[in-house]
Amino acid sequence: MDHSQNNWLRTNWVPRNSAQKIYVELKFTLRDCNSIPLVLGTCKETFNLYYMESDDDHGVKFREHQFTKIDTIAADESFTQMDLGDRILKLNTEVREVGPVNKKGFYLAFQDVGACVALVSVRVYFKKCPFTVKNLAMFPDTVPMDSQSLVEVRGSCVNNSKEEDPPRMYCSTEGEWLVPIGKCSCNAGYEERGFMCQGKSLLYFPCSGISYL
Repeated sequence: MDHSQNNWLRTNWVPRNSAQKIYVELKFTLRDCNSIPLVLGTCKETFNLYYMESDDDHGVKFREHQFTKIDTIAADESFTQMDLGDRILKLNTEVREVGPVNKKGFYLAFQDVGACVALVSVRVYFKKCPFTVKNLAMFPDTVPMDSQSLVEVRGSCVNNSKEEDPPRMYCSTEGEWLVPIGKCSCNAGYEERGFMCQGKSLLYFPCSGISYL
């Protein structure tokens, strides 16, 4: 094995959309260096994960110095020559958090400096609190701003309702709604049905001239 391994793999440009912070999930296999003959001193059991933000797709242009290192990735389990013979696949999963990200998109890059590694899959995602209705108030899709604070969101009353107490909820960094406060109530002549306020129906009995709510 060459003493100066420096192999790079770069993704296509990934649009950021509304993400403030991204998560990178890697699934990979890695071979135990002790199971490879004649490579002691040159074989590695880690690889490096990098990223670069940009407002435009740079195409095939690639400059190592423009990338920022996220982390060195190590395997919890490595496979040996015996595992290969038995067709045993030891798949590792690692997740890393990146951010805040501010530009329109980004690239990920993977640097191999001497490992026998197979990158099986890369999943990039972000977390958000989805649109929901609580206490007759609507709360929009909300993306957490950072990894340490809750985002307070003001709700808006559904149709045919009004504020009783200002409706609020908090969006957590895990994309979950927490601590509902306040509520809306249906206007006169309307009643709560599910997540809506609908007009009260009248049942008429013409013969008696009596109507019932």
